[in-house]
Order: sequence, then structure tokens, then C-alpha cells
Amino acid sequence: MNNQIKIDPQILIVSRTDKSGNIEYVNGDFCQISGYSADELMYKPHNIIRHPDMPAIIFKLMWERLKKNQDIFAVVKNLAKNGDYYWVTTHFEIRKHPYENRVVGYVAHRRAADAQLVNEISKLYAELLSIEKNKGLAESEAYLTQLLSDKKMTYDEYIDKMVIKDGFLKSMFKKIIGK
Repeated sequence: MNNQIKIDPQILIVSRTDKSGNIEYVNGDFCQISGYSADELMYKPHNIIRHPDMPAIIFKLMWERLKKNQDIFAVVKNLAKNGDYYWVTTHFEIRKHPYENRVVGYVAHRRAADAQLVNEISKLYAELLSIEKNKGLAESEAYLTQLLSDKKMTYDEYIDKMVIKDGFLKSMFKKIIGK
């Protein structure tokens, strides 16, 4: 079908994984939007919903940050079971064992991505993906690094500028997840 799924901005899509990225929990909204049942998703790699339009460098950056015990925000295009897609702004965070203070996995909280944001970020993602296909991941990373350097911004500052209007989105996520 390849149609965009429109997500109600009030919906919070949640998934939880182990340290390897295998799904351990999804909420009902995740199932409804992705078209998968919870049973179909359990213990499967989270990249089951990875859309082919997503540049690998975004996930490389995400995993690097998570492995350093750092949360990260990203704008992600996901693939539904039937081939449709949906755009979300995602907060990826570390899950620690409650008594041993060691990482046991990750949790992702997602909200619908704003249409203007999708329009802007999809141009960047198309460029990154093209570079990856033609020159490889290292060149894609170099392009993103140079883009951020030219803008005199870190990745977080860039995402904040594009996604977070006056801190509203971050404060909303923090309120939802109790941080």
C-alpha cells in the first residue's frame, strides 16, 4: 500500500527492548499503528519496523549514544506490517536494573512527528541514504558531521531546533515518563 499512517498527536507509542534491541514489550498503540500483534513482535529485533528510507547513520548514532548510557531524540520513519509507514519523534532511553544500576535494555517513547518537521528531515534523510548507497556509511557520517559543524550545532541542538519548540516536546516526554 505504502500510504502514510496519520497518528493522533495525543497517542504515545511505547516499546521496550533488551540490550540487543529485541522487543520485550509494546503497548496497544504500538500494535494498532504498526499492524503487528504483540505476539508477533515479542523477542523479535526492533528493526522489524525499520523503514528502508531510514539512513543507517541515524541508527548508528542512536546505538553509539545508548551504549554510552546517553538518551537520544530522533525523528524516525517506521514501516507497518502492511507496507504503510508512519513518522514519529522518538525519545530513546536507557533502562537500568532497579538494584544493580546496570543497563538491562532500552525504552522508546514516540509521538507523531509534525508534518513540517517530516518535510524538512526527509530531505536530509534522502541525502544521507543516497550517500550511504553510493559511497558507504562512513561518507554518510562525514556528511552529517560536516552539516552539523557548518551549522555550529551538535546533533542534540539540531534535533532540538527542528523538533522541540521552546522545550515543549522534551518537557512533555519527561512528564509522561516521570523524569
